[in-house]
Amino acid sequence: MLLTLSWFAAINTKSTTEKQLELMRQAAVLTSYNIYIRAVPLLEEAAGYNTKYTVTAENELKLVYIALLDNRGFPRKYTGLLEKQMSRRDVPADIFAEAADYYMKTSKTQDALAVLRKGIEKTGSSELVSMYESSRYSYELSRISYEKVTAIYKSTVQVCNDGLWGIAKTDGTVMIPCEYEKVSTFSSNRAIVKKGDEVYAVDRNNNRIAVAGNGVRDFGNLADNRIPLLIENSWRRASEELELGASAFEELGMYSGGYAAAKVNGKWGVVDKASRWLIPAEYDGVVQDELGRCYARGTVFMRKGSSVYLFLGGKQIEEAFDDALPFCDEGYAAVKRNGKWGFIDTDGHLKIQYIFDDALSFGQHMAAVKTGDLWGYININGFIVIDALFYDAKSFSNGSAPVLTERGWQFITLIEYKQEVGL
Repeated sequence: MLLTLSWFAAINTKSTTEKQLELMRQAAVLTSYNIYIRAVPLLEEAAGYNTKYTVTAENELKLVYIALLDNRGFPRKYTGLLEKQMSRRDVPADIFAEAADYYMKTSKTQDALAVLRKGIEKTGSSELVSMYESSRYSYELSRISYEKVTAIYKSTVQVCNDGLWGIAKTDGTVMIPCEYEKVSTFSSNRAIVKKGDEVYAVDRNNNRIAVAGNGVRDFGNLADNRIPLLIENSWRRASEELELGASAFEELGMYSGGYAAAKVNGKWGVVDKASRWLIPAEYDGVVQDELGRCYARGTVFMRKGSSVYLFLGGKQIEEAFDDALPFCDEGYAAVKRNGKWGFIDTDGHLKIQYIFDDALSFGQHMAAVKTGDLWGYININGFIVIDALFYDAKSFSNGSAPVLTERGWQFITLIEYKQEVGL
């Protein structure tokens, strides 16, 4: 019985293969006369069999679909077959390259990049990596513009028009209108604002949700559920509900990663949220970014006289720099020496040479750099990936970055992230 069943199976397999090859032969005759539409059902049936010729049948079917792409329904048939091939365990890299190339040609950059990321993960192909790197920095420029902006914090940015401040999303759309004399960063579903003599918190819908007590003269940026408040002549740490902590400082920066720059008795150090010193107040300054952050990836830059030193885990790395900017959450930090800027890693090792006229630290695998009078962006390998076209620029976050153009501050958003911007 087993021998009989094996014989029938062998005959059936042979019959299936022969039928598949016959369908492919008939289709080849039709396509030789450009009669593609009649070849479709023949090749679709042939591609439905499971033999050693199935991939060949699929590839011939794709060529027919490509010839008929101007016909309704055939683009979906073509991409559906590509998706089927890409889902196989042993799929070659050129299938992902074919799919990405099609999506690029049809202006579906996001789909192309998604295919390339999947292909790189599945095959590790250097060709796919090259295709991805050459396309991932495509961007669109928003139509919205502002007089002033700050660096992006998480998914929002402080923006100013007509001398008044508000909060926008990273594509530039307004979230909290520009009606305040000052606003903090948006964090914990709120921003601290000042209007007239009042300091209070508002939510994303601009509703008042908490009020500071009397005597608040100024405030810093909100992060890590903490915000610096200037009470009389001292800076105090306050909670997001504007409840004051006990410690007082001459200066106090924005918290990042649980730490903030702080000044007492004319000297600077770094404190945690419980006011314990990570680095004692013995230095001439702490390098902070424009939001007031100083700490990231376990590092801080401290000033001694005219030099700047990197501290890792609270311990000084001996090499000195002329200037520096704090690390962002990833990548390399910008450092200055002999009038030019380069980039180091968290161990202080030089990774990108001192060749730029100005620079910002890396964020989202890119850094803003200035060459001559204009700003552009480099990738982690030091190559220019967005040309120097802007009068000023800030770091990328959440796929977007503010750039200064003739219209004012606008936002460039990477196509790869275009649908993902928002809160």
